[in-house]
Amino acid sequence: MSVEKAVEAQELVCQFGDFIAVDHVTFDIPRGEVFGLLGPNGAGKTTTMRMLCGIIRPTAGSALVMGYNVASQSEEVKQRIGYMSQKFSLYNDLTVSENLDFYANLYGVPQNKVKSRLGELIDMAGLRGREKQLTSDLSGAWRQRLALACAIVHEPPMLFLDEPTAGVDPVSRREFWEMIYRLAGEGVSVLATTHYMDEAEFCNVIGMMYRSRLIALSDPDALRESMKGTLFEVDCDDPGRAEQILKDLPIVHDAAAHGVLIHVQVDSEKQKPALEKALRSNHIAVERIERVLPSLEDVFVSLVDQENRLQARAEIK
Repeated sequence: MSVEKAVEAQELVCQFGDFIAVDHVTFDIPRGEVFGLLGPNGAGKTTTMRMLCGIIRPTAGSALVMGYNVASQSEEVKQRIGYMSQKFSLYNDLTVSENLDFYANLYGVPQNKVKSRLGELIDMAGLRGREKQLTSDLSGAWRQRLALACAIVHEPPMLFLDEPTAGVDPVSRREFWEMIYRLAGEGVSVLATTHYMDEAEFCNVIGMMYRSRLIALSDPDALRESMKGTLFEVDCDDPGRAEQILKDLPIVHDAAAHGVLIHVQVDSEKQKPALEKALRSNHIAVERIERVLPSLEDVFVSLVDQENRLQARAEIK
């Protein structure tokens, strides 16, 4: 393994009976970068992460994490990673300091370094003044910060975060990602799974997963630029009915609701009048239709639509 790679996953497969949870997934993570696995629940993100952590043995394929084989050297892998699960593996009947001290001992932090390391983590996570507070009394956002501190107490070079911001408010989510960025700046490599499209913007590279497969792999800007055609944002009354009308137009590749607005993908900007005509002829008042730059959510929806169409054609054949 080259020293530049924190993770090398090659054709990873995980199968439970007849169910394929991860289907030939391949990607690399350079050291010191933040890699995001993006996709809906059930796409295979967590299973992929658990294989890389040495928790689940791959059915096929191979992976190296920090130079160690996840199948044959799982214990070496576990010693060099930090893992933060969706449910935050914290002890509610312990205080903040007691949780940190427990994990420091669990990960073998030398006793002469525990006090100074815990002080660093409390400052990093903004937990100063809460050291004696029971974990059960912490809000979700503070528990999240404590869980991250526990995951990195032993200063691992590789950090795995499984849906780390689920159920946390938007401001706390942003503050959490700022902490992750600081860790990456210190050379820590990060793999994070998420179903929040806006969080993917924080990642250097994104792998989009759908139905156990990796359907896209690139940086956020390149993914947006890869989306074909023109994207319009439609502001009108009765958006639910308008979305279905637009979806049924032959010129429309996809139409999806974005709150009370609709994003519509077509081939050309010249097709804007046809969209307006279709809505007005169905007695829908149009406030505006304007071209917009695609978001990562637009890209993902477009890719999923392509995947579904390909699968439908394959089933017909």
